[in-house]
Amino acid sequence: MPSHKWLCFQLGAREHYALPRALHECGSLTALFTDAWADPRSPLGPAFKRLSSRLFTRFEPRLKDARVEHFTNSLLWFEARRNLIRSWGSNDWEHIIARNRWFQQRAVQRLKACGLAGNVERTVFHAFSYAAREIFAAAKRAGHFTVLQQIDPGLAEEELVAKTCMRHRELILDWTPAPGEYWLEWLEECRLADAIVVNSEWSRRGLVAKNIPSEKIVTVPLMYDVGTHAALCHRSFPSRFEESSPLKVIFLGNLCVRKGIAEMLEAVDLLRGAPVSFCFVGPSEVRLPEHIRANSRVDWRHAVPRVEVHGFYQQSHIFILPTHSDGFGLTQLEAQSWGLPVIASLNCGEVVRHGENGLLLPEVSGPVIADTIEAVLKDPSRLPTMSIRSKEIAAEYSVERIIPKFLSSVGQILERSLEKLSTPKE
Repeated sequence: MPSHKWLCFQLGAREHYALPRALHECGSLTALFTDAWADPRSPLGPAFKRLSSRLFTRFEPRLKDARVEHFTNSLLWFEARRNLIRSWGSNDWEHIIARNRWFQQRAVQRLKACGLAGNVERTVFHAFSYAAREIFAAAKRAGHFTVLQQIDPGLAEEELVAKTCMRHRELILDWTPAPGEYWLEWLEECRLADAIVVNSEWSRRGLVAKNIPSEKIVTVPLMYDVGTHAALCHRSFPSRFEESSPLKVIFLGNLCVRKGIAEMLEAVDLLRGAPVSFCFVGPSEVRLPEHIRANSRVDWRHAVPRVEVHGFYQQSHIFILPTHSDGFGLTQLEAQSWGLPVIASLNCGEVVRHGENGLLLPEVSGPVIADTIEAVLKDPSRLPTMSIRSKEIAAEYSVERIIPKFLSSVGQILERSLEKLSTPKE
């Protein structure tokens, strides 16, 4: 499979460009197409930094010599126009769909202008879910392979979240399901894809439940490189937790019903008298009850800059992800790289090995979460060993270890696809 050339299409900086980085290193990347690329060597580099610190991070030094086709200027104009439209009453889903379509249209236009779509050599077109349909259509017209990177369980997750939101309507600030056109376009992406890569067995089951052919689905976990600071971090734990030195539990990510925030708040109430404190870090999509705000053991931080996130990992004893549904949950690996044991649900990537590097929740409920945390409080002696295993297991998800599995698994599906095309029809 590495003998094939790849075109990668990436709206956003998912996985820190892990796949195009790996393909570039082995000489298989023809080009990366992305929405924004703020090369500091560009004359506009300083301007991008002044304009947006987030935009300035949209550059990967390990791809500085790769061919990167980007639409940064067009993106700035697009976002300015869309923000104006949103101020007139447009909703978030309209913005998301418009942005996905804008990226695909720009990518197809650039493909034609560069002559890459008409390349005689069969090429692999790799794109992420919800921003791939038009790119795949262009690829198939030219006789190329298509690989869809599915970021979540798709429509199955949407239906599960809708039911969960109905149970916790008192917490919801603003949640609306995606419109039908969003899912119709996704189903067309799945149809056009020769191979679909999911990040967990949980996601695979979600797709199969919506009649996506299982033979074109392959499960490959996310890739994650442990940073130098995390690798050098040595963590210690007290022999017991007390009122003056409580167990510090961190919940990091979108603070929403899908991630299990309602059940977390219930667990906070159930553990009111226990020596445990909670830190919630991330953009909030829920209405926080007053009694939670008044709880001195709850630190509600909302969104923080990316550069400050690691400090929260360092200050905590254990990480929790009681999600109802996640394609993978990369924060599990981030936390483990800092030596944090992890408490997680079964509805995400299979990162936690029960009793080794953390604990698995048999179900997502307030009482189960509270019981699991109480088990840690009763026997903190397990934490140092779990911490060591967390670091070891996080290292297993490096690009060097995962990329061969990715290329091999996808390659097998694409070879079968090629055999079908070569087989004469009766």
